[in-house]
Amino acid sequence: MRFTHLPHPERHPMSTAPFSLDLDLDDLDTEDVDVELVVFDMAGTTVTDDGLVERAFALAAERSGLTDTADELAEAIEFVRETMGQSKLDVFRELTDSEEAAVAATAEFETAYGELVEQVGVTAIAGAADLFQELRDAGVKVALVTGFSRATQDTLIDSLGWDDLIDVSLCPAEAGRGRPYPDLPLTALLRTGASSVAAMVVVGDTASDMLSGQSAGAGLIVGVLTGTHDTATLEDAGADVVIESVADLAELLGLREETIE
Repeated sequence: MRFTHLPHPERHPMSTAPFSLDLDLDDLDTEDVDVELVVFDMAGTTVTDDGLVERAFALAAERSGLTDTADELAEAIEFVRETMGQSKLDVFRELTDSEEAAVAATAEFETAYGELVEQVGVTAIAGAADLFQELRDAGVKVALVTGFSRATQDTLIDSLGWDDLIDVSLCPAEAGRGRPYPDLPLTALLRTGASSVAAMVVVGDTASDMLSGQSAGAGLIVGVLTGTHDTATLEDAGADVVIESVADLAELLGLREETIE
């Protein structure tokens, strides 16, 4: 399968106008590349968040004594929102004064998130599972990466029944560093045997996802609007293209070429 590489303006001169699926692809500065791997974020990208991350953080802050006042909590939650997509341990390292406190707060967060998932359930972004199957049918590897722990990631994957739809899943502890570093997508590339970073697509809903994809040299970096950050934030962080949701990705990659010609 081939996809159209849309270079980001920081790498190649090109218009920064928001991408529309109605655009004539012939008008863009493009390069055809064989796509071998798509690396997806989870919460907000392929999994509906519904504010669960922020709710879990508030519970963790209360249980761990991370904040003392409502103002402190609001300030901390704003920081969590800004750093969404990053390793939760790294986020708590910034908010606490010791490694021990960061580890304890992270454990409280993971517990709280698991409790919330159990209470309200977890829902996939519409079209995500069909997209995974469509990609794999086309010979493309599918990777899921997250800022959560392995236990929480497994809970999400198991709850959604995605075990047989993906090729690899990774959390920060298994890759070295979390986002915005390139470790997660690069580890996914190594695990799946993809031939080059140019053949890799990175998809996410946060600036951290975009920065990670850019640092990894991904051939295409795609932002989606189903999660935390808006179009301008995603583009500023390195998105080549911003689409409404992963449901539009098959069309973008040319899996349904008749719809974009």
